[in-house]
Amino acid sequence: MTIQQAATAAEPTIETKARHRVNRTDRQEARSGALMVAPAIVLLLLFFFIPVLLCFILAFTNARLISPEPAHFTGVDNFTRLFSDPVFWASLRNTFYFAVIVVPLQSGFALLLALLINVKMRGTNFFRTMYFIPVVTSIVVVSILWRFMNQPEGLVNSLLQAVSFNVIQGTDWLNNTTSAMPAIMFMSIWQAVGFHMVIWLSGLQTIPEERYEAAEIDGAGTWQKFRYVTWPGLRATRTFILVTITISALSLFAQINVMTAGGPLNATTTMVFQAVRTGYQQQQTAYASAISLVFFLLVLAVSLVQRYLTRDKD
Repeated sequence: MTIQQAATAAEPTIETKARHRVNRTDRQEARSGALMVAPAIVLLLLFFFIPVLLCFILAFTNARLISPEPAHFTGVDNFTRLFSDPVFWASLRNTFYFAVIVVPLQSGFALLLALLINVKMRGTNFFRTMYFIPVVTSIVVVSILWRFMNQPEGLVNSLLQAVSFNVIQGTDWLNNTTSAMPAIMFMSIWQAVGFHMVIWLSGLQTIPEERYEAAEIDGAGTWQKFRYVTWPGLRATRTFILVTITISALSLFAQINVMTAGGPLNATTTMVFQAVRTGYQQQQTAYASAISLVFFLLVLAVSLVQRYLTRDKD
Protein backbone atom coordinates (compact mmCIF):
# COMPACT_ATOMS: atom_id res chain seq x y z
CA MET A 1 0.00 0.00 0.00
CA THR A 2 1.40 3.35 -0.98
CA ILE A 3 1.59 6.37 1.27
CA GLN A 4 -1.24 8.08 -0.67
CA GLN A 5 -3.52 5.06 -0.32
CA ALA A 6 -2.79 4.87 3.42
CA ALA A 7 -3.65 8.55 3.85
CA THR A 8 -6.85 8.07 1.86
CA ALA A 9 -7.82 5.09 4.04
CA ALA A 10 -7.18 7.10 7.23
CA GLU A 11 -9.37 10.08 6.25
CA PRO A 12 -12.76 8.54 7.28
CA THR A 13 -11.25 7.61 10.63
CA ILE A 14 -10.15 11.21 11.26
CA GLU A 15 -13.56 12.54 10.19
CA THR A 16 -15.31 10.02 12.42
CA LYS A 17 -13.18 11.01 15.42
CA ALA A 18 -13.84 14.67 14.79
CA ARG A 19 -17.58 14.00 14.53
CA HIS A 20 -17.54 12.02 17.76
CA ARG A 21 -15.60 14.80 19.46
CA VAL A 22 -18.19 17.38 18.35
CA ASN A 23 -21.07 15.15 19.49
CA ARG A 24 -19.40 14.62 22.84
CA THR A 25 -18.95 18.38 23.26
CA ASP A 26 -22.60 18.98 22.38
CA ARG A 27 -23.72 16.38 24.92
CA GLN A 28 -21.56 17.95 27.62
CA GLU A 29 -22.98 21.41 26.87
CA ALA A 30 -26.52 20.03 26.92
CA ARG A 31 -25.83 18.29 30.23
CA SER A 32 -24.37 21.47 31.72
CA GLY A 33 -27.35 23.49 30.51
CA ALA A 34 -29.77 20.98 32.01
CA LEU A 35 -27.98 21.14 35.36
CA MET A 36 -28.18 24.94 35.35
CA VAL A 37 -31.88 24.96 34.49
CA ALA A 38 -32.78 22.12 36.90
CA PRO A 39 -33.05 24.29 40.09
CA ALA A 40 -35.44 26.70 38.38
CA ILE A 41 -37.54 23.84 37.03
CA VAL A 42 -37.70 22.19 40.47
CA LEU A 43 -38.76 25.46 42.12
CA LEU A 44 -41.42 26.07 39.46
CA LEU A 45 -42.78 22.56 39.94
CA LEU A 46 -42.82 22.79 43.74
CA PHE A 47 -44.15 26.32 44.15
CA PHE A 48 -46.23 26.92 41.00
CA PHE A 49 -47.36 23.99 38.90
CA ILE A 50 -48.06 21.52 41.72
CA PRO A 51 -49.90 24.11 43.90
CA VAL A 52 -51.99 25.21 40.91
CA LEU A 53 -52.85 21.59 40.15
CA LEU A 54 -53.74 20.90 43.79
CA CYS A 55 -55.80 24.08 43.92
CA PHE A 56 -57.71 22.99 40.81
CA ILE A 57 -58.38 19.54 42.30
CA LEU A 58 -59.35 20.76 45.78
CA ALA A 59 -61.76 23.35 44.36
CA PHE A 60 -64.07 20.50 43.33
CA THR A 61 -64.01 18.75 46.72
CA ASN A 62 -65.19 19.43 50.28
CA ALA A 63 -61.67 19.28 51.77
CA ARG A 64 -60.97 21.07 55.03
CA LEU A 65 -57.62 22.00 56.55
CA ILE A 66 -58.12 19.81 59.60
CA SER A 67 -60.88 17.20 59.37
CA PRO A 68 -61.18 13.54 60.41
CA GLU A 69 -63.33 12.81 57.36
CA PRO A 70 -61.65 12.28 53.97
CA ALA A 71 -62.42 14.72 51.20
CA HIS A 72 -64.73 13.67 48.40
CA PHE A 73 -65.75 15.11 45.05
CA THR A 74 -68.59 17.67 45.21
CA GLY A 75 -68.60 19.02 41.64
CA VAL A 76 -69.19 22.74 41.25
CA ASP A 77 -70.82 23.22 44.66
CA ASN A 78 -67.99 25.50 45.83
CA PHE A 79 -68.35 27.74 42.79
CA THR A 80 -72.14 27.85 43.17
CA ARG A 81 -71.67 28.92 46.76
CA LEU A 82 -68.96 31.39 45.77
CA PHE A 83 -71.01 33.23 43.15
CA SER A 84 -73.89 33.59 45.59
CA ASP A 85 -71.67 34.87 48.41
CA PRO A 86 -72.03 38.64 48.97
CA VAL A 87 -68.59 38.76 50.62
CA PHE A 88 -67.02 37.43 47.41
CA TRP A 89 -68.66 40.13 45.31
CA ALA A 90 -67.58 42.75 47.83
CA SER A 91 -63.99 41.47 47.70
CA LEU A 92 -64.09 41.45 43.89
CA ARG A 93 -65.40 45.00 43.83
CA ASN A 94 -62.79 46.19 46.32
CA THR A 95 -59.99 44.48 44.37
CA PHE A 96 -60.92 46.22 41.14
CA TYR A 97 -61.53 49.50 42.95
CA PHE A 98 -58.01 49.40 44.38
CA ALA A 99 -56.44 48.42 41.04
CA VAL A 100 -58.28 51.03 38.96
CA ILE A 101 -57.14 53.85 41.24
CA VAL A 102 -53.65 52.69 42.18
CA VAL A 103 -52.35 51.53 38.78
CA PRO A 104 -52.58 54.88 36.92
CA LEU A 105 -51.67 57.03 39.93
CA GLN A 106 -48.68 54.96 40.98
CA SER A 107 -47.30 54.56 37.46
CA GLY A 108 -47.85 58.23 36.62
CA PHE A 109 -46.31 59.52 39.85
CA ALA A 110 -43.35 57.15 39.42
CA LEU A 111 -42.79 58.47 35.89
CA LEU A 112 -42.89 62.05 37.15
CA LEU A 113 -40.27 61.30 39.81
CA ALA A 114 -38.10 59.51 37.25
CA LEU A 115 -38.23 62.54 34.94
CA LEU A 116 -37.32 64.86 37.81
CA ILE A 117 -34.25 62.91 38.89
CA ASN A 118 -33.11 61.99 35.37
CA VAL A 119 -30.87 65.04 35.23
CA LYS A 120 -27.17 65.55 35.70
CA MET A 121 -26.95 67.77 38.74
CA ARG A 122 -25.80 67.56 42.33
CA GLY A 123 -28.18 65.95 44.81
CA THR A 124 -30.01 63.58 42.47
CA ASN A 125 -28.52 60.49 44.13
CA PHE A 126 -29.81 61.70 47.50
CA PHE A 127 -33.36 62.03 46.17
CA ARG A 128 -33.15 58.64 44.43
CA THR A 129 -32.20 57.08 47.75
CA MET A 130 -34.95 58.87 49.66
CA TYR A 131 -37.62 57.83 47.17
CA PHE A 132 -36.43 54.22 47.24
CA ILE A 133 -36.17 53.78 51.04
CA PRO A 134 -39.87 52.79 51.49
CA VAL A 135 -39.42 50.02 48.91
CA VAL A 136 -36.70 48.24 50.89
CA THR A 137 -38.68 48.60 54.12
CA SER A 138 -40.89 45.64 55.02
CA ILE A 139 -44.48 46.17 53.92
CA VAL A 140 -45.61 44.79 57.29
CA VAL A 141 -43.56 47.40 59.16
CA VAL A 142 -44.83 50.16 56.88
CA SER A 143 -48.43 48.99 57.37
CA ILE A 144 -48.06 49.00 61.16
CA LEU A 145 -46.63 52.54 61.10
CA TRP A 146 -49.42 53.83 58.88
CA ARG A 147 -52.03 52.08 61.01
CA PHE A 148 -50.88 54.16 63.98
CA MET A 149 -50.61 57.29 61.84
CA ASN A 150 -54.24 56.91 60.69
CA GLN A 151 -55.69 56.63 64.17
CA PRO A 152 -57.96 59.45 65.45
CA GLU A 153 -55.07 60.92 67.46
CA GLY A 154 -52.44 59.94 64.91
CA LEU A 155 -50.03 61.94 62.82
CA VAL A 156 -52.33 62.27 59.79
CA ASN A 157 -55.09 64.05 61.71
CA SER A 158 -52.55 66.16 63.59
CA LEU A 159 -51.05 67.38 60.32
CA LEU A 160 -54.49 68.10 58.85
CA GLN A 161 -55.42 70.12 61.91
CA ALA A 162 -52.15 72.04 61.84
CA VAL A 163 -52.36 72.84 58.12
CA SER A 164 -56.05 73.83 58.23
CA PHE A 165 -55.78 75.71 61.56
CA ASN A 166 -58.17 73.21 63.22
CA VAL A 167 -60.80 73.61 60.51
CA ILE A 168 -60.34 69.95 59.49
CA GLN A 169 -60.54 67.60 62.47
CA GLY A 170 -59.95 64.40 60.50
CA THR A 171 -61.57 61.04 61.14
CA ASP A 172 -60.85 57.49 62.19
CA TRP A 173 -59.59 56.67 58.72
CA LEU A 174 -59.31 52.89 58.98
CA ASN A 175 -62.62 52.39 60.81
CA ASN A 176 -64.65 54.39 58.33
CA THR A 177 -66.17 52.50 55.39
CA THR A 178 -65.67 55.52 53.13
CA SER A 179 -62.06 56.38 53.99
CA ALA A 180 -60.52 52.97 54.83
CA MET A 181 -59.70 51.91 51.27
CA PRO A 182 -58.46 55.36 50.14
CA ALA A 183 -56.14 55.43 53.17
CA ILE A 184 -54.69 52.06 52.18
CA MET A 185 -54.37 53.24 48.57
CA PHE A 186 -52.39 56.31 49.62
CA MET A 187 -50.01 54.26 51.73
CA SER A 188 -49.56 51.63 48.99
CA ILE A 189 -48.73 54.23 46.36
CA TRP A 190 -46.23 55.94 48.67
CA GLN A 191 -44.55 52.64 49.57
CA ALA A 192 -44.10 51.19 46.07
CA VAL A 193 -43.67 54.25 43.87
CA GLY A 194 -39.88 54.22 44.30
CA PHE A 195 -39.55 50.76 42.78
CA HIS A 196 -41.35 51.72 39.58
CA MET A 197 -39.51 55.04 39.54
CA VAL A 198 -36.26 53.07 39.18
CA ILE A 199 -37.73 51.04 36.31
CA TRP A 200 -38.90 54.19 34.54
CA LEU A 201 -35.46 55.70 35.12
CA SER A 202 -33.73 52.72 33.54
CA GLY A 203 -36.00 53.08 30.53
CA LEU A 204 -35.28 56.80 30.24
CA GLN A 205 -31.56 56.18 30.25
CA THR A 206 -31.84 53.82 27.26
CA ILE A 207 -33.17 56.58 25.00
CA PRO A 208 -30.31 57.94 22.85
CA GLU A 209 -29.36 61.54 23.62
CA GLU A 210 -29.11 62.21 19.87
CA ARG A 211 -32.90 62.08 19.58
CA TYR A 212 -33.30 64.94 22.04
CA GLU A 213 -30.61 66.94 20.26
CA ALA A 214 -32.39 66.45 16.94
CA ALA A 215 -35.69 67.51 18.53
CA GLU A 216 -34.08 70.69 19.90
CA ILE A 217 -32.68 71.50 16.46
CA ASP A 218 -36.21 71.15 15.05
CA GLY A 219 -37.46 73.61 17.67
CA ALA A 220 -39.35 71.13 19.85
CA GLY A 221 -40.30 72.27 23.33
CA THR A 222 -40.39 70.25 26.55
CA TRP A 223 -43.83 68.78 25.91
CA GLN A 224 -43.05 67.96 22.28
CA LYS A 225 -39.84 66.17 23.27
CA PHE A 226 -41.72 64.13 25.85
CA ARG A 227 -44.55 63.28 23.45
CA TYR A 228 -42.50 62.41 20.38
CA VAL A 229 -39.20 61.21 21.88
CA THR A 230 -39.57 60.12 25.51
CA TRP A 231 -42.96 58.42 25.45
CA PRO A 232 -42.34 56.32 22.31
CA GLY A 233 -38.94 55.33 23.67
CA LEU A 234 -40.57 53.96 26.83
CA ARG A 235 -42.86 51.52 25.03
CA ALA A 236 -41.33 48.33 26.43
CA THR A 237 -40.84 49.89 29.87
CA ARG A 238 -44.43 51.05 30.22
CA THR A 239 -45.74 47.64 29.17
CA PHE A 240 -43.67 45.96 31.87
CA ILE A 241 -44.69 48.51 34.51
CA LEU A 242 -48.37 48.32 33.61
CA VAL A 243 -48.45 44.54 33.92
CA THR A 244 -46.43 44.38 37.15
CA ILE A 245 -48.39 47.14 38.91
CA THR A 246 -51.70 45.59 37.91
CA ILE A 247 -50.75 42.14 39.17
CA SER A 248 -49.44 43.63 42.40
CA ALA A 249 -52.60 45.70 42.88
CA LEU A 250 -54.88 42.73 42.27
CA SER A 251 -52.82 40.68 44.77
CA LEU A 252 -53.36 43.16 47.63
CA PHE A 253 -53.09 41.32 50.95
CA ALA A 254 -50.43 42.44 53.46
CA GLN A 255 -51.77 45.97 53.94
CA ILE A 256 -55.30 44.69 54.44
CA ASN A 257 -54.22 41.96 56.84
CA VAL A 258 -52.23 44.34 59.05
CA MET A 259 -54.24 47.56 58.89
CA THR A 260 -57.93 46.63 58.71
CA ALA A 261 -58.34 42.81 58.63
CA GLY A 262 -60.89 43.30 55.87
CA GLY A 263 -63.06 45.74 57.80
CA PRO A 264 -64.95 47.77 58.48
CA LEU A 265 -67.96 45.77 57.21
CA ASN A 266 -65.86 44.13 54.47
CA ALA A 267 -65.08 47.56 52.99
CA THR A 268 -61.44 46.54 52.44
CA THR A 269 -61.78 42.79 51.93
CA THR A 270 -59.98 41.65 48.77
CA MET A 271 -59.99 38.34 46.94
CA VAL A 272 -56.58 37.27 48.22
CA PHE A 273 -57.43 38.25 51.78
CA GLN A 274 -60.74 36.37 51.59
CA ALA A 275 -58.99 33.27 50.24
CA VAL A 276 -56.38 33.30 53.02
CA ARG A 277 -58.94 33.96 55.76
CA THR A 278 -61.24 31.25 54.44
CA GLY A 279 -58.49 28.69 53.98
CA TYR A 280 -56.55 29.18 57.22
CA GLN A 281 -58.76 30.89 59.78
CA GLN A 282 -62.00 29.15 58.79
CA GLN A 283 -60.14 26.01 57.59
CA GLN A 284 -62.33 25.70 54.47
CA THR A 285 -59.57 24.57 52.12
CA ALA A 286 -61.81 23.60 49.22
CA TYR A 287 -63.76 26.86 49.26
CA ALA A 288 -60.52 28.85 49.50
CA SER A 289 -59.17 26.89 46.54
CA ALA A 290 -62.22 27.88 44.52
CA ILE A 291 -61.61 31.54 45.37
CA SER A 292 -57.93 31.19 44.44
CA LEU A 293 -58.77 29.51 41.14
CA VAL A 294 -61.18 32.29 40.18
CA PHE A 295 -58.55 34.85 41.17
CA PHE A 296 -55.90 33.08 39.08
CA LEU A 297 -58.14 33.11 36.01
CA LEU A 298 -59.00 36.76 36.64
CA VAL A 299 -55.36 37.86 36.83
CA LEU A 300 -54.50 35.76 33.77
CA ALA A 301 -57.31 37.35 31.76
CA VAL A 302 -56.37 40.90 32.81
CA SER A 303 -52.69 40.28 31.99
CA LEU A 304 -53.53 38.87 28.55
CA VAL A 305 -55.80 41.82 27.75
CA GLN A 306 -53.11 44.28 28.83
CA ARG A 307 -50.49 42.44 26.82
CA TYR A 308 -52.73 42.55 23.76
CA LEU A 309 -53.55 46.24 24.12
CA THR A 310 -49.91 47.23 24.65
CA ARG A 311 -48.42 44.96 21.98
CA ASP A 312 -46.07 46.25 19.32
CA LYS A 313 -48.34 47.05 16.35
CA ASP A 314 -45.49 47.86 13.94
